[in-house]
Amino acid sequence: MIQVDLKCLHCGHSLMDEKHKIDDCPSIKLEIKHGRKKGELYLSSLYGSYNIDLKIPCPKGKTAEFFCPHCKTGLNTIKVCELCKAPLVVFAFREGGEICICSRRGCKNHHIEFENPERELRAFYEKYSTFF
Repeated sequence: MIQVDLKCLHCGHSLMDEKHKIDDCPSIKLEIKHGRKKGELYLSSLYGSYNIDLKIPCPKGKTAEFFCPHCKTGLNTIKVCELCKAPLVVFAFREGGEICICSRRGCKNHHIEFENPERELRAFYEKYSTFF
């Protein structure tokens, strides 16, 4: 597994939390809203890990709204999950490109997108490749 380094698409601030570890790595800190409850959500920064630390109740199968902890802007998009039709949540890689996750608790759909594939794939490879 590789550890990702993510930032907010809107304000550019890092979403990484060095103090709150999941899978022995810095977590991805977000704010979340489900129903009337708001709280913090920490995601594993290991791509492919589904480990989280959720500070409010959000039952499996339910969707939530995601927000940047810095600028408070919503991260849910109009794009929908191919598996369950819930809104996708989008973050930016520090090196370029985006990662999309499903906003439905328990749905494991996620994928990486590159706007400029040649440049962003090269940066992604340089950052995450272990074959130097």
